Amino acid sequence: MFKTILFTQWTWARNLLLVCTLAAFAVPIISVGHGDLMRADGFTVRNYLVSLQGVGVAYPILAGLVGLVLAVSAWGPDHRGRHIYALMLPVPRWRYALLRFGAGLVLLGLPVLALWISALIASATVRLPVGLSAYPTGLAVRFALAAAVAYSAFSAVSAGTSRTAAYVLGGISVLLVAQLIFLFAGSGVDVISPVLDAIFIWPGPLAVFSGRWMLIDV
Repeated sequence: MFKTILFTQWTWARNLLLVCTLAAFAVPIISVGHGDLMRADGFTVRNYLVSLQGVGVAYPILAGLVGLVLAVSAWGPDHRGRHIYALMLPVPRWRYALLRFGAGLVLLGLPVLALWISALIASATVRLPVGLSAYPTGLAVRFALAAAVAYSAFSAVSAGTSRTAAYVLGGISVLLVAQLIFLFAGSGVDVISPVLDAIFIWPGPLAVFSGRWMLIDV
C-alpha cells in the first residue's frame, strides 16, 4: 500500500517537484560562482559573504515551497473526491494519513539530495582563504529540516477539512486587520511582530527558517 501511495503522490507532484529539485541544485552553484578568494583582500571577501547571505534567502523560501507542493499535491485529490477513496480503504484513517505523510517525506529527499550534491560541488570549486569554511552538509541538513517542518505544517492544514483551513486563514486575517486598525489609529501597537517572534525565533516552531543561511562562512 505504501508503494502505491508513494507512486500516486509522485505522479501528482512530479512536475513541480522536479522544478524545485532543479532549483535546489542550481542555487548553491550559482551563489558561489567561480570565486577565488585566496588572494582577495578583506573588502572583497566581505562583499562576497554579503552576496552569499543575500542569495541565502532562497534556501528557506525553496524549503517552504517544497513542503507546500508536496502537502497540497498529497491531499488535493482527496479533497476534490470528498475523501471517498480514503474511506473505502481497509485501513484506519490515522494509518492512511501516516502513509501519505511518509510518502511525502520520501519524496522530500529528492530536492535535499540535489542541494547536498550541488553544495559539495560548489564547495569544491571555490578557493577559500584561512578563516572561511564551506558547510555543504550542514546546509543540506538545515534545508531538510526546514522542508520537513514546512511539509508537516502544510500537511496538517491540507489533511484537515475546509473548516480547518478557514480557521487558520481567519486567524491570520484577524491579526492583519487588527494591525491595520492600530496603524491607522496611530496607536503604535504592534500585534504582528510578537507573533512572528514567537514563531520564527528560537524556540519557535519555525525557528529553523530564520537566521543566516550560508554555504560559506567564518
